[in-house]
Amino acid sequence: MSSTRTLAGVELSKQLWRLRTYLALGVTALVPVLITIAFALGGTSHHHHGHVGFFSVATRSGLDMPLAALSAMEGFLLIVVVALFAGESVAGEASWGTLRYLLVRPVRRSRLLAAKLSVAALLSLVATLVLVIVALAAGTAAFGWHPVVTPFGLVMPEGQAIIRLAVSAIYVAWSMAGVVSFAFLLSTLTDSAFGAVAGGVALGVVSEILDGIPAFGAVRYGLPSHYWQAWNGLFVDPVRYADMVRGAIIQVVYAGAFCALAWWRFSRKDITS
Repeated sequence: MSSTRTLAGVELSKQLWRLRTYLALGVTALVPVLITIAFALGGTSHHHHGHVGFFSVATRSGLDMPLAALSAMEGFLLIVVVALFAGESVAGEASWGTLRYLLVRPVRRSRLLAAKLSVAALLSLVATLVLVIVALAAGTAAFGWHPVVTPFGLVMPEGQAIIRLAVSAIYVAWSMAGVVSFAFLLSTLTDSAFGAVAGGVALGVVSEILDGIPAFGAVRYGLPSHYWQAWNGLFVDPVRYADMVRGAIIQVVYAGAFCALAWWRFSRKDITS
């Protein structure tokens, strides 16, 4: 266990020095700021009939802005960011020709994978928190600190809203587990970091497309993206937890299956890169 923690520490230090980490987190922070500026310059959002969901109340309170940002970014940008962290983790080492040198040391392959996956998961969580915190700061600066007004007709005190916002952020981060684990699996199968990242993004995007086609019926309930928006149930009265529980369980299934395949394949792979 201590060896795994040491490897994870080394991996985290390595990732924090990479330009792509700063670029990914920077873009994640920039988009909520741009959204806030757009609403601040464009006027009161609830006067604009084109906005839906949390965007319809985004200017009512600074606490509404991170909810709108989560709704906007979890469908694509957040997918790209988490797939980047996971897909590059092993394939990046292979493409640089450093993977085999890592394995020359007395390090078990399973511990190396555990360290890389844990760091990728941590950076994915950090990206989600950066999104929420920056959106909260920008929204509060632009629109003030007021009770949350939800698009479902509920007015929520600030303290209660902060707690539910935190739970929503954690849920959204966990909802990316299927994408993260699939991109990580692909990262163990190929020497192309781009291919692994693209595969992770494709899983999320294709899942969303299929989920939007009613003809697929009950099949949609098993797609990794089906319950991504289930955190909206925290902002209705009474609170709806059931879909969040289902969504969390589905991610456990996907993450468990993809990670098991990654461990099985990597333990038998002939490393030449």
